Amino acid sequence: MRSGSQSRLLRAALLTNTRRRIGLVAVLLSAGLVWPAYEALAAQPPVGLGTAGGFAALAGSAVTNTGPSTLNGELGVSPGTAITGFPPGTVNGAVHAADAAAAQAQSDLTTAYNDAAGRTPALTVSGDLGGLTLTSGVYKSSSSLGLTGQLTLDAQGNPNAVFVFEAGSTLTTASASSIQLINGAQACNVYWQIGSSATLGTTSVFAGNILAYTSVSLNNGVTVQGRVLARNGAVTLINDTITPPQCTTPAGTTPAGATTPAGSTPVATTPTVKPVRKTPVTKRKNGTAVFTTVPRSVVATIDRYGTSRCVRRTFRVAVSGLFIRKVSFSVGGSVVASSSRPPFRGTVGVLGGDRMITAHVTFTDGSRAANLHLRFRACAAAAVRTPHPAIPVIPSGFTG
Repeated sequence: MRSGSQSRLLRAALLTNTRRRIGLVAVLLSAGLVWPAYEALAAQPPVGLGTAGGFAALAGSAVTNTGPSTLNGELGVSPGTAITGFPPGTVNGAVHAADAAAAQAQSDLTTAYNDAAGRTPALTVSGDLGGLTLTSGVYKSSSSLGLTGQLTLDAQGNPNAVFVFEAGSTLTTASASSIQLINGAQACNVYWQIGSSATLGTTSVFAGNILAYTSVSLNNGVTVQGRVLARNGAVTLINDTITPPQCTTPAGTTPAGATTPAGSTPVATTPTVKPVRKTPVTKRKNGTAVFTTVPRSVVATIDRYGTSRCVRRTFRVAVSGLFIRKVSFSVGGSVVASSSRPPFRGTVGVLGGDRMITAHVTFTDGSRAANLHLRFRACAAAAVRTPHPAIPVIPSGFTG
């Protein structure tokens, strides 16, 4: 049995390797996943929006609207001056065009953007987030993020759970896509830090605060429970509705979230908040698991293209971490490899088409079992093989 100091050292080493990893691919949390160590390590405070928190929409260059959009908060632009399309659009709050309030909001937005961009530890995600259920934490893509269908954010009964998404380039949501908040998750505590521009598809339903380096474009009929904040470019609206949320917390606690400047009129929401589940303190649960693939060419393909480009070769999968009892790899519900001692690995190749690999991980220290998923598209048929002894151990943070 490891001592407490040894456990802490191992956890620190794992975290350091994770930050330095090259080729770590798609650690995705499904509806049944609770990743105990990262759940604790990744507990995040809200991103402070400052005076930008009172704005439904804030742009750097211009705000352009078409149709009867409704903004239930302030509207601003700075250093640009152009605001067009109001009316027919409606602003239930003050309008700031290159004034001191808009300039201060842009300054606070820059601070918030940098804060969100620097949050760690971050779990690597890639491609399309549709169909996933994620718990609180920081999720990072070095390139773009997309959303087709529904993304579910699960606060697990904690109304102060914070979700931070970091995208190196763009965010694009498909038409009719949506974000569902469950078990106390609140839109005020969801942040999307976008390295270039965000585009929300027609009639999509979006939750969270978009902090875009360049611009934000909403297509026709989009509903946003959050804020659209662009540092340098334009905000473009077409018959959309934006409502900045205020956090609701149990009686006797201090609300978390953005600061609303005097004179603003954001519309408060009342999500269902469940009591926080208390974790027993008699025994620490430090089980961790990291899902990786080899070779790096496979990782690069999946990370950059998701399922839009197929993988042409059989590749290896591996799980590394702390206090792991057993790992079972399955494809389409069928177990293809299983191991009760390290190294936990297998070789995977499947028939052509979209496939999901699941690594079911159990732990020796009482941590709840985890299901780690990797979605990819295979080009053609290939064999499915169990681990080969000649394959070297793949430590967390391998370089391919």
